[in-house]
Amino acid sequence: MPADTPSIDESPAELLKSARRIVVKVGSSLVTNEGRGLDEEAIGQWSEQLAALVQQGREMVMVSSGAVAEGMKRLGWVTRPKEVHELQAAAAVGQMGLVQMYETKLRACGVGSAQVLLTHADLADRERYLNARSTLLTLLDLKVVPVINENDTVVNDEIKFGDNDTLGALVANLIEADLLIILTDQKGLFTADPRRDPSAAFVHVARAGDPGLETMAGGAGTGIGKGGMITKILAARRAAGSGASTVIAWGREPKALLRLAEGEPIGTCLVAQTPKSQARKRWMADHLQLRGSVSVDAGAVGKIVSEGKSLLPIGMVSISGEFSRGDVIAVRDPEGKEVARGLANYASSEARLICRRSSADFERLLGYVGEPEMIHRDNLVLMPA
Repeated sequence: MPADTPSIDESPAELLKSARRIVVKVGSSLVTNEGRGLDEEAIGQWSEQLAALVQQGREMVMVSSGAVAEGMKRLGWVTRPKEVHELQAAAAVGQMGLVQMYETKLRACGVGSAQVLLTHADLADRERYLNARSTLLTLLDLKVVPVINENDTVVNDEIKFGDNDTLGALVANLIEADLLIILTDQKGLFTADPRRDPSAAFVHVARAGDPGLETMAGGAGTGIGKGGMITKILAARRAAGSGASTVIAWGREPKALLRLAEGEPIGTCLVAQTPKSQARKRWMADHLQLRGSVSVDAGAVGKIVSEGKSLLPIGMVSISGEFSRGDVIAVRDPEGKEVARGLANYASSEARLICRRSSADFERLLGYVGEPEMIHRDNLVLMPA
């Protein structure tokens, strides 16, 4: 491997084997067999592997391109349209066949599926972000495979993700995945374009976010899809922000998902340098804009600090400030000292209603049943003593 190739010393095998929550992204050229229509055999093979991994106890999410390409085929269009309304029409037509194919293949393997369509606005808005997260995590708890695509039928240039590599990374961040697998029509990353440079070396493993990777990547995608290797490198950098590592591999590699889950080094593995748990907690600990705080009793302090429990409303004494669901708020002990901070499951107006109340009272007080915790332990970080 050339000296300027960014690499790491440790093998990614253990990282791959230990990944429990995995986002898989497949590109249009793979899903539609280079635009010739949905590739039933390939989707069937991926579905078999997804089902097998679910049965192993892993949580699997599929981010699948292909709606626009399938719509083009059904409409008889040869080239990808440029007008937004035509793209939206193609997506609306193609999405019908795409989701039906996944549902049929996954159901045949004994696993349920769900269609989830997202826009950038869904993830930019705090409330919709949390709603999308809750829905996806509930589906995973039910051992259902969410099949996610950008909602091309309603997006415009201002809110489009731009490519499903980015969408895959955003979903990995959204659900705090351990691993993002990008299946593409290339073997992985080379130090240069191997079609033009015979000395180009394959990059087996490197650090996600290393600037040198962006220099190596380049070139446009196919006429069917929109991405290229550069979008995959940038997606890996984005996913690493929440502690998720990324693998870029050839989508036609036999049983690629199963082999990766067994630790086989297929494709290029871009390793996140910050562990998932640390990435989220560091972000919360360093958060400068606290919207408010909640004062808790001594019993709640003990549960949080000594036992690592969630903050339940029954332990809350009072609420300060005005905040929304999803804001970072401080947790203060009876003396006013900040002992922890985390993401609020309820807005301040709702939190005041459920202070000192059990979850059995929530529906009567709020009009709906939400999370039982004010701050879940996964979204809670202790502050230095």
